[in-house]
Amino acid sequence: MGLNRLTPRGSLGFSSHVEAYREYHADRPGAPAQTLQPVGDILADAAGDEWRVYSLDNLTSQSAGREKGEGAASWFPVYIDGRTLRPSMSVRWKTNETGMQRLKIAGRLEATQARLGYVRFLDDFPALAITNRWDDVSASFMASKIYVVQTSATVVQRCIHMTTDPGDLVLDPTCGSGTTAYVAEQWGRRWITIDTSRVAVALARTRLMGARYPYYLLADSPEGQEKEGEITRTPPKTAPTFRSIRQGFVYQRVPHIMLSNIASNAEIDVIWDRMQPAVEDAIAALNAALAGHSTPFKVEIGGRAGAKIDFTARGEVKLPSGEVAPANGLMEWEIPREAPSGWPAPAQIALKRFWEARIARQREIDASIAAKAEFEYLYDKPYDDKSKVRVAGPFTVESLSPHRTLAVDWDDELIDTHEAAEGKRKAAEAPRDFTDFAHMILENLKAAGVQQAHKEDRITFTSLKGWPGNWIAAEGTFMEGDTQRRAGVFIGPEFGTVSRPDLVAAAREAGDAGFDVLICCAFNYDAHSSEFDKLGRIRVLKARMNPDLHMGGDLKSTGAGNLFVIFGEPDIRITDAGDGMVQVQVFGVDVFKPQTGEVQSEGTDGIALWMLDTDYNEESFFVRHAYFLGANDPYKALKTTLKAEIDEEAWESLYCDTSRPFAKPKSGRIAVKVINHLGDEVMKVFAVE
Repeated sequence: MGLNRLTPRGSLGFSSHVEAYREYHADRPGAPAQTLQPVGDILADAAGDEWRVYSLDNLTSQSAGREKGEGAASWFPVYIDGRTLRPSMSVRWKTNETGMQRLKIAGRLEATQARLGYVRFLDDFPALAITNRWDDVSASFMASKIYVVQTSATVVQRCIHMTTDPGDLVLDPTCGSGTTAYVAEQWGRRWITIDTSRVAVALARTRLMGARYPYYLLADSPEGQEKEGEITRTPPKTAPTFRSIRQGFVYQRVPHIMLSNIASNAEIDVIWDRMQPAVEDAIAALNAALAGHSTPFKVEIGGRAGAKIDFTARGEVKLPSGEVAPANGLMEWEIPREAPSGWPAPAQIALKRFWEARIARQREIDASIAAKAEFEYLYDKPYDDKSKVRVAGPFTVESLSPHRTLAVDWDDELIDTHEAAEGKRKAAEAPRDFTDFAHMILENLKAAGVQQAHKEDRITFTSLKGWPGNWIAAEGTFMEGDTQRRAGVFIGPEFGTVSRPDLVAAAREAGDAGFDVLICCAFNYDAHSSEFDKLGRIRVLKARMNPDLHMGGDLKSTGAGNLFVIFGEPDIRITDAGDGMVQVQVFGVDVFKPQTGEVQSEGTDGIALWMLDTDYNEESFFVRHAYFLGANDPYKALKTTLKAEIDEEAWESLYCDTSRPFAKPKSGRIAVKVINHLGDEVMKVFAVE
């Protein structure tokens, strides 16, 4: 689908309309007259202070090789406003007599002193195609931002409209503030967005969860079918609907009105036959009210232009067209918009009735012309239901690769997991630049320490120095109550994932060296690493490093923050619910207490969200259940964001620590993922018999 979004000319002011139109016609040879027409004067579209810009366009064609003159097709007299006009002997009308009559009653003909012209309004095609110069998009540095390199939503929206349809998938590998995901969600596109920074992902997640969108009418819905019928002035479709977003929305459209559309529109005849009697009745009442009025009325246009009508006269007069008009009465085209001073009250009432009837007739005809004309869809302007508010659909935030990982060493060689389990694995030689990376990590680790859920549980090193081990990179000391403990520090790769065999080998080395605890620092851990937390007496603590550490030396200017965070494992219980069903209850998260050296289960206040994959396949974590916890009132923030009342009973089913019953997994495994209020997460796999 190409870019069919058009810029409405209605966004311009009235003077801009005029200037744009005059510039367009300025250098054209034989350019038509440039006219400003008061809508209520001739076309009677609305009140007299509303205007439409129009030009008198050519109504004839050369038609080379075709007969001209009396008796020839499309060569005939046209009777308008008491005058008769014919084409010259070298041209023909662009339409036949039936089409010409429809143009006449639609108010699309106007006679000048020399010719008959077609009234072409500037808003007959009230849009301009977008070019490759987007000067209507504001610069991003002028907009309100939540991220330093945030792209303008208008730019992203236009790119999405150019290249995708509703239901398509949009990929943004540089998430940033999540503008692409935000816009894609608004316009019914599926999306995936990626970033190495947890700050960016957290901002995008917050932005999406707090977003409020218009509720656009789906084309594949009963409401959409009804709206489509209303727009096209046709009976709504009765085909079954499935609310498929792939069918798109019901879009606004701009008519592309041409002479041929009006000339072939038979509905104009029906409207005229239905509404013209009311106009004629009003004219008869006006002439009756003016009969005998002493002040003559000067006619401005038509066959009697310049003449005065004597309301005290009798009989009829013959117009230049051969038509007969009352000597003391007005024809339709002669009736003024405003009553001259001195007209009696009954005449003023009848004049008001006339214009109301004529305006109503013209509006019906104009609506029919717009509905029956060719049109362009405005793909960025779908119709919406003002009574509904839409929020973002369900989405997940994944911090690990959603595929099964194979353990590899520094040189990307596969690790023999059997040898690793037996303690026979040898450390591969690290790359030369690893020393600089490890040094930077240790410097930040010494300054920042290792953060846990509560500040009082932070591990602060009293000393930290290098260690000449194969797996252990440093020796750190910290206080456990009044006792000093030694910790071996294992540093994962700068770009990669730490696997369980790495942890096993490092824990064995820590035990042989007499360390009390092993602290592992890595950007990512594979799923099986979560199952390994102790080897003999050696407690294994897995600290996740903030991706901002990739900034290296530039990190000092941004602040340390939570660079190393241990988010303990979920403390859960699986219970039998009967009939082959089980339930999961979460009690909190296991947290290492450096004051005592023990692991204790914290409550659920530190858990923002916990999710269940009720049939884990060891490759991808599918969110099948999601529950919200935490000490804060979840309804207060939701009400503020949505500005609406929330069904607390429905949300209560999601705000709990016990899952709904579910069938025992065919794979024999379930996976539980827990996320805290800082955005840190941990996943653990459990066997279910």
